[in-house]
Amino acid sequence: MNKPPSETARWWDKPLATLDAGQWEALCDGCGRCCLHKLEDADTGELYPTNVACKLLDRKNGRCTDYPNRKKWVADCVQLSKDRLEELEWLPGTCAYRLRAFGEPLPEWHYLESGSRESVHQTGMSTRGWTISEVDANELEFHLVDRDL
Repeated sequence: MNKPPSETARWWDKPLATLDAGQWEALCDGCGRCCLHKLEDADTGELYPTNVACKLLDRKNGRCTDYPNRKKWVADCVQLSKDRLEELEWLPGTCAYRLRAFGEPLPEWHYLESGSRESVHQTGMSTRGWTISEVDANELEFHLVDRDL
């Protein structure tokens, strides 16, 4: 006879408001796409993605290299919080925070579902292999990409 999953077995399926700080941080899939620069059309407000990553992003692993101190180095780095998710339209459509805020399940490649931190990279959902650092980029207009935000 199968035992029902424990209450904490799939904590990521619970409403965001019920997650503790550790669970909140653990939702991040490590794609790094929220750390990419975007350009905004001044007339329409439409956002356009680039392949230019924040200087603090480890583009291989999709993680900030100085997460605790990131605002010291990148003043406009946004702190994700449970009450601000709906206004952050630039978050990737596959972002676990965004998905869970709207009651959607995590994608099968998310490490909490697949069991592997590599799945986000293996499926091409991360910044690995197609981005450059802002340190090397020059003008963002030359780095627009045809990818979803």
